[in-house]
Amino acid sequence: MSKVGKLSVGYRVMPEETEFFWEVVADYRESISEVYFAWPGQASGRAPVEEKYQEQILWELEKIKKLGIQLNLLLNASCYGRQALSSDFAREIVSLVGFLIDRLGIGTITTMSPLVAETIKKNFPKINRRASVNMRLGTIAALKYVQDFFEGYCLQREYNRDTSRLSEIQAWAIKEGKELQILANSGCLNFCSFQTFHDNAVAHEKEMDSNRVSDLPPLCRQFYKHPRHRLEFLQNSSWIRPEDIQLHQQIFFGSYKLATRMHGHPRMVLAAYHSGRYQGNLLDLLEPGFSEDWWPLMVDNTRFPPDWFSQVLTCAKNCWHCDFCCQVAGKVMISLSPEDA
Repeated sequence: MSKVGKLSVGYRVMPEETEFFWEVVADYRESISEVYFAWPGQASGRAPVEEKYQEQILWELEKIKKLGIQLNLLLNASCYGRQALSSDFAREIVSLVGFLIDRLGIGTITTMSPLVAETIKKNFPKINRRASVNMRLGTIAALKYVQDFFEGYCLQREYNRDTSRLSEIQAWAIKEGKELQILANSGCLNFCSFQTFHDNAVAHEKEMDSNRVSDLPPLCRQFYKHPRHRLEFLQNSSWIRPEDIQLHQQIFFGSYKLATRMHGHPRMVLAAYHSGRYQGNLLDLLEPGFSEDWWPLMVDNTRFPPDWFSQVLTCAKNCWHCDFCCQVAGKVMISLSPEDA
């Protein structure tokens, strides 16, 4: 069982695999409190799920619910275009959520939309509303502004390692009766300059012209393509290794979300965070990951020094006057090229 035991994992259809996602969840159910999912055809924070999988999704989620695991519907697109303030969209939400309550007993909705949050409150007052990580709520002030809209928050990932900020937010959340969560295995750049653009583009993916530009990779892939930037992966990231979750929990006390909706190997991610150990390329554990982009360089997760995370949690974030991450990079960033052997 996970040393934290409060993991929220993202459902994905796995047509290319020999097993179903619910079977993966069943193997690690002691560590999982929640499975979050997007409804086919609905815009969300990732590419839309094809509608042809609707019956399979219902079947798998029913099995997951019978395991005693809660279900969380994602209505977390950053943009709904002309539907954003539409009464028709509100009625569509009521119809969908009502159906999923009756069929699956869903208990939580994650959203970025005030329309969605208010519609849920008005029509389904027992449903828990959670603010999406993509709202970038990382201060007490930001949480206060929307506390009437949400019972819980997935916090801005850029502050995952900011212990003083997390402690202050946790104290406020306890006082106000709010639930907190953070995303543990994001490979995204901290404070990504193109996040708003990217989130909006994903929200409108179904509407995009088929004649789309194919050679415009995400900013993180363009940035990390240059070896001189790769030290930033250690210095300026939000990911928390499976080995470091227990220490982080002593500060945070909240729950942890794992990005597995788009990950190619969700079983590997769940196994790592369930056991608190991962022997492999850290890049493979994240979403997005950069293994192919960095080849033949890997980040050997077993080579991190024992004091890695305690140093990260207490550092002044003044990288111009510190070489700790540079020293760690020399240990963990390993070339797999035969020429470098």
